[in-house]
Amino acid sequence: LILIGGFVQLLAGFLAFRKYDHLGGAAFLTFSALWSSYGATKVLCAAPVSGHLLDIGAGNIEGFTAGSIAFLVLNAFLIILASSFNVVLLCLTLAMELLTVCFLLFTLENLPLPFEIVVLSILSIICFYGAAASLTNCMFGKDLLMMGPPLLTVQSSKKDREDPLPCVCPKSHLTSGLRTIAELLNTGAVCGVPTDTVYALAASCKHPEAIEKVYRIKDRPQEKPICIFISNLEQLRAAAPPISPLLWEFMENVYPGGIGCIIQKGEWLKKLGVGAGYSRVGTRDSIMIRVPDLTVLVHLIDMTGPLAITSANPSGEVDSTHHDMVISRLGHKLEGVLCDGESDEVVASTVVNCTKIDESGITIVREGCIPAGKVMQIFERVKNR
Repeated sequence: LILIGGFVQLLAGFLAFRKYDHLGGAAFLTFSALWSSYGATKVLCAAPVSGHLLDIGAGNIEGFTAGSIAFLVLNAFLIILASSFNVVLLCLTLAMELLTVCFLLFTLENLPLPFEIVVLSILSIICFYGAAASLTNCMFGKDLLMMGPPLLTVQSSKKDREDPLPCVCPKSHLTSGLRTIAELLNTGAVCGVPTDTVYALAASCKHPEAIEKVYRIKDRPQEKPICIFISNLEQLRAAAPPISPLLWEFMENVYPGGIGCIIQKGEWLKKLGVGAGYSRVGTRDSIMIRVPDLTVLVHLIDMTGPLAITSANPSGEVDSTHHDMVISRLGHKLEGVLCDGESDEVVASTVVNCTKIDESGITIVREGCIPAGKVMQIFERVKNR
């Protein structure tokens, strides 16, 4: 139970950091250390053999006493921070403070059993409700189980509220916002846009200088190719690329969605609307094409034509899963960011090499949000059909 509890808290901390929730991450990592220390100390002191071997017992746990006091102080700061977050996190930090008191009393050999039982019961109830509320609200996209408002709020000054954003940041649900980003892209700008996976940097394929700018913004190595997004498979059919029936069937089964197909490059791309950016997308012989499963992005592509796309993060860093991440990391280098809130995925798309699909099948170049096993199942089903 000690190992499971500590691992769950540790996992929650890493997931919070992955979503850029620094307060939640710091809190859960602290809770993991506290829970593991408390449980391990009780087990070692309760076991005669272990306590004797490690020299842990009455009069020899001053270090654990000092550690419990340190946890008390650290968790006190987390209580203050949690009060500006929500009621559930505040209650959890308060319960952890009581657990730290139990830890301290135990090291002083003065812990009443009823007090410990009450504290652990309260902590269990809060943890269960918090986990259930977070999971439910995340699944349904609305606050079905209340987490409570922040008790402390920091009022920013008028000057702070009026500080301009580093670039144009319209909302994706507004037609005017979509038109604003489309106009910027059509004039050669680079913008952050949402996709059906993570946020991306977009540049019009009609403007090769904009694609070059994408490389500079990301510090992306020149040898790494950039893919293109189109709005539907019919656009590709109209360009009449030399694609075999097997590849057409495979693409019909994976588009739209989080799978990108690498196919042979050719002059047909210019009929697709790639235009002057032909030499700056893909490699000399191949190009990755994807049809996103996101309505707002599909409408944007219909307004701009094919877009050169790459993930909206400095090269080598984690993907951006919220428009705030794009703005804070790259906003000063962009002309605009289309704000669409939290992304649907936390990893990028799966990339499949289809250039030799008729001779030797497909190969997974990068496994992303769609598992490689599922991609291969789709291919085998299509091939057998």
